[in-house]
Amino acid sequence: MLTRKQHELICFIEDRLAATGVSPSFEEMKEALELKSKSGVHRLISALEERGYIRRLPNRARALEILRTPDRVDADGNERPASRVAPQPANDVVELPLHGRIAAGVPIEAFEGSTSLPVPAALLGAGEHYALEVSGDSMVEAGILDGDYALIRKQEVARDGEIVVALIDDSEATLKYFRHEGAMVRLDPANRAYDPQRYAPAQVRVQGKLAGILRRYA
Repeated sequence: MLTRKQHELICFIEDRLAATGVSPSFEEMKEALELKSKSGVHRLISALEERGYIRRLPNRARALEILRTPDRVDADGNERPASRVAPQPANDVVELPLHGRIAAGVPIEAFEGSTSLPVPAALLGAGEHYALEVSGDSMVEAGILDGDYALIRKQEVARDGEIVVALIDDSEATLKYFRHEGAMVRLDPANRAYDPQRYAPAQVRVQGKLAGILRRYA
């Protein structure tokens, strides 16, 4: 049996995942449940996790997976059976669109053609994803090497410090750290041999955020 707040929280998370494919932030959960602090959200999440209703996906911010949900009561007071969300087996494979090569150095054209890349489902969180083959060495200090496959979650906004696919002047794309610098957008490499790139905000469109790296060994 769940407490009222636990029930409210899991229903809120389920509705947000169904609507956007992305779990809500702790701040959004705090506001939705009218809690005074995010520590209350942490306690509710931990309780739901212990009871087998959700699990936190490792190494991913804002990544919650619903394993089962409680029954709900509709506006007429009738009990509505809960939807059941089965966890993906660890050996499930997802075929992601592979959109060519992307520069981890100087910007190059991206999205050249479209094949697919098999990726373990356990590497991905919620949302829509695609893959790009990394070309160049400017992100080596972030552990991203030439020939790696960057797994990208589609989104059009980014926070400072996130690694994103940035489309420049609607023609060239690059994989870099995203930051604001005054009125400019700065794209930072992770290799001291390369200089940051600065653009007017209108020149840069975020095409997605790095969700993971897949590396093949010969």
